[in-house]
Amino acid sequence: MVKLSVIVPFYNVQTYASDTLRSLLANAREDFEFILVDDCSTDGTAGLLHRAQKEIPGVVVRRHEQNGGLATARNTGLDAARGEYITFLDGDDWLAPGYYAELVAHAEALACDFVRTDHVQANGRARTVQRAPHGLRGVPLDPRAAILPAHRSTMVDYPYAWAGIYHRRLLDSGLLHFTDGLRTAEDRPWIWRLHREAESFAVVGMLGLFYRRGVTTSLTQIGDVRQLDFIRAFDQVVRETADDRDADTLLPKAVRTYCAVISHHINSIERFEPSVARTLKSLSSAALKRMPRQVLDEALDSMDGQRATLLRRLRRRTYTAKEAVAA
Repeated sequence: MVKLSVIVPFYNVQTYASDTLRSLLANAREDFEFILVDDCSTDGTAGLLHRAQKEIPGVVVRRHEQNGGLATARNTGLDAARGEYITFLDGDDWLAPGYYAELVAHAEALACDFVRTDHVQANGRARTVQRAPHGLRGVPLDPRAAILPAHRSTMVDYPYAWAGIYHRRLLDSGLLHFTDGLRTAEDRPWIWRLHREAESFAVVGMLGLFYRRGVTTSLTQIGDVRQLDFIRAFDQVVRETADDRDADTLLPKAVRTYCAVISHHINSIERFEPSVARTLKSLSSAALKRMPRQVLDEALDSMDGQRATLLRRLRRRTYTAKEAVAA
């Protein structure tokens, strides 16, 4: 039986994929499978994956005929996964040797629906430890309780799918698939759904997954229209949370987080192409108008003056006819 399925999407990461693949080899075990999804790369990535299929035990390669984005690539991997446990890795990140064996051991000992981990952020030669924002470690917890408080960073603000391991029962119950076609912020609706609907989770203080920052091909570094998918992602978070049985207590967190993300993008608007920057403003204004008025007002009242003023001004913004159609 396959103990662990590791899903790794790749798209035009030839420069970094060799490091990723070597780290998978250093984590190989006879009951592990590595599902490598080539999201229609146009560089030399496909050749590296073809070679890995011959050299790394447990490798399975899937290739998309057209680029679908990270969410779609992960879903392809999930559809192929056979493991008792599931985890993810991005095609430009890497692992310490033996990391997955230790991760599985924690999951089996804790017997939770899912287990979340810390990680190491790598930016050039610099290394920074990033801790999951929860103080209680190594014990089973209620996922819903870890969503709040609204004014502080919580586990739904640590959305990285690769920073954890997930029992197969979550896949079988439909909780692990991503919203197809989202090209950024795909992990936001996903992590909110896990914390609303799973029954148990835990946090462990593991380090050994290295998240590479500053990659020029990463969407976090590119100011094109794909970045605007965060609007669709957070619309989904707010919509689904509004339907939750605890909407009165959870919705303020969802709305406040959405506002913070809009503010972040507007404050760094110079990195976007001019046409995308205009669309960002119109879509953000429309999003603010869609939010529950009282919940939004309370969220803005709780934020610092600079951000609150920016968002109130954006909410009052009127559209040109062309912008109204785009929004």
